[in-house]
Amino acid sequence: MIKLDSAEYAKRRKALMEKMSPNSIAILASAPVTVRNRDVEHPFRQDSDFYYLSGFDEEHSVLVLIPGREHGEYVMFCQEKIKEQEIWTGRRVGPEAAPEVLGCDDAFPVTDIDDILPGLIEGCDRIYANLGTSPDFDRQLMQWVNHIRAQVRSGATPPHEFSALDHLLHEQRVIKSDAEVAVMRHAAEISAEAHTRAMQTVRPGMREYQLEAEIMQIFMAAGSRWPAYPSIVGSGDNGCILHYTRNDDVINDGELVLIDAGCELDYYASDITRTFPSNGRFSEPQRALYQLTLDAQYAAIEATKPGNHWNQPHEAAVKVLTTGLVELGLLSGEVDELIESLAYRQFYMHKTGHWLGMDVHDVGEYRVDGEWRTLAPGMVLTIEPGIYVAPDDESVDEKWRGIGIRIEDDVVVTKDGCDVLTKDVVKEIADIEALMSA
Repeated sequence: MIKLDSAEYAKRRKALMEKMSPNSIAILASAPVTVRNRDVEHPFRQDSDFYYLSGFDEEHSVLVLIPGREHGEYVMFCQEKIKEQEIWTGRRVGPEAAPEVLGCDDAFPVTDIDDILPGLIEGCDRIYANLGTSPDFDRQLMQWVNHIRAQVRSGATPPHEFSALDHLLHEQRVIKSDAEVAVMRHAAEISAEAHTRAMQTVRPGMREYQLEAEIMQIFMAAGSRWPAYPSIVGSGDNGCILHYTRNDDVINDGELVLIDAGCELDYYASDITRTFPSNGRFSEPQRALYQLTLDAQYAAIEATKPGNHWNQPHEAAVKVLTTGLVELGLLSGEVDELIESLAYRQFYMHKTGHWLGMDVHDVGEYRVDGEWRTLAPGMVLTIEPGIYVAPDDESVDEKWRGIGIRIEDDVVVTKDGCDVLTKDVVKEIADIEALMSA
């Protein structure tokens, strides 16, 4: 399995500290542990920002960066190694081994944080933190600051400013390194294999969750511990529900099946959608709308290149979709006027893509100074046009009703255009039907 090495995390910390103002400190807490029911917890998944800077996946930890600190710029607070607790909850790195394992300069037991961290904050002019992410940690942070404020008459110097850490860090995360793209490519390959397996396995009469199980088996067998988001397996008009996740319906003969599923690998997401007929053959209405969606996706991919702005792939997809919907009789009027009035949103109500990275809807601004941002090499995004005809939409011929189609791929912007990371799973009509008949 491809994994990032310690040098990658060190490079990220260095880049972030170079952006921080002089005499400042950054403080970032690990993700909270959340209870599923009673005394059973949800599987722990580290906060993406925390992991991005540390590669450390233990809960109850706090990461501190202090640029220019004489005794070391990178400090970690983490759980101690206590044998009796490790028997119940698993092995821990511990403060003693943390400098070697994590590359930090200092490490302390997290139980000592109230005694140590105020001393690290004191004298700093500015605190960078992800304020608002965790109210509990925000309160704890203010307690440390107030402790320093209470010592002003004794000569203590409290910080004067708070700044959003994510303003700096999230922009840094938008551009992926070669190492990050390599992990995402591997995740895409695993997910592509899973979608291929779903096409080969589906049979009328199955439950949607049985198809989901086939996908999960491929994910986990290939080294992915869990999906990047709840998988969508929507058959028939369930495909018209954008975030359908019940996945408990029967897949009927002649229906389309829309699967939106991607694995997470070493904290990086993949995100693929494919739509295919349950019986292996598209009907004529399904074929017409599917080909239109695919044509729109190709147009959007063509528009994904350096120098174009973020919304140009969406605009390209909308142009193709609206033109095709008029030609098929689902819309009537002048194409440009239908686009301007957003009439196409009756059948296509979402954007054509989103940032992709450690989060499936990854961080980063889409506009800069009020303008769509310019695409640049290293940006990774999805391209996912769709057509969704509601089952009760009486404004269109009955043959179109209940058809939901989305086609989604992951692309990385390159110096010449873009590279489709998820190209290993078929999407041409002839290729889908050939695969499903094999």
